[in-house]
Amino acid sequence: MHDGLRAVLFDMDGTLVDSEKLWDISLQALYESLGGVLTRQRRMSLVGSSAEETIHAVYTDLGLERDPVAMAETNRRLHDYTGQLFARGLPWCPGAQEMLAAMAAERMAMALVTNTQRELTERALDSIGRHHFSVTVCGDEVPSGKPAPDPYLRAADLLGVEPAQCLAIEDSVTGAAAAEAAGCAVLVVPNELPVPGGPRRRHAESLAGLDTAALRQIHLDIASAQQFTG
Repeated sequence: MHDGLRAVLFDMDGTLVDSEKLWDISLQALYESLGGVLTRQRRMSLVGSSAEETIHAVYTDLGLERDPVAMAETNRRLHDYTGQLFARGLPWCPGAQEMLAAMAAERMAMALVTNTQRELTERALDSIGRHHFSVTVCGDEVPSGKPAPDPYLRAADLLGVEPAQCLAIEDSVTGAAAAEAAGCAVLVVPNELPVPGGPRRRHAESLAGLDTAALRQIHLDIASAQQFTG
């Protein structure tokens, strides 16, 4: 029985690479440069956010005037420093590297779908390996980033498949909401924060121990459940 899975769409930060810990460093430095203190609660609220959302949240949190020029400069400094950290190498999340290799061996279409800006994503791809992905979609290349469905809709369109034929792999509330809104089946592998369940979601503790057959079965289970309830 053909399960209809034609593409796997991977989030980047916290799903493939444990880059959230590097964002911890750069965001802490940004707060200090602006005369503030980054609390854990605020940091957790920024997981999965787009660049624009992050800068707006920082300025709101610190009570700073939302001057577009100043905010653009702040965004540039944040991403420049994060890029320097990325350039030192990114640690893989458990099982992620093996999963990409297994998918490639089966010639499964793969996309990278991230809220991270293109310039920084390109630095990350130096570590991850851009050859794994047929397409990559970044947060600054769509009308709205996650949790809007735009990044996932764009990836499916570029791959020439329907969102329902895709399995998105995500670690955050924001990302899972975006993939689900696009119509994708979603495998949630939480990193920093718990992610609620949903009719188009399945959870795993990590990618370690999962193989391509497991991903196909997850997609089939979700698709079958949707047909039964729909």
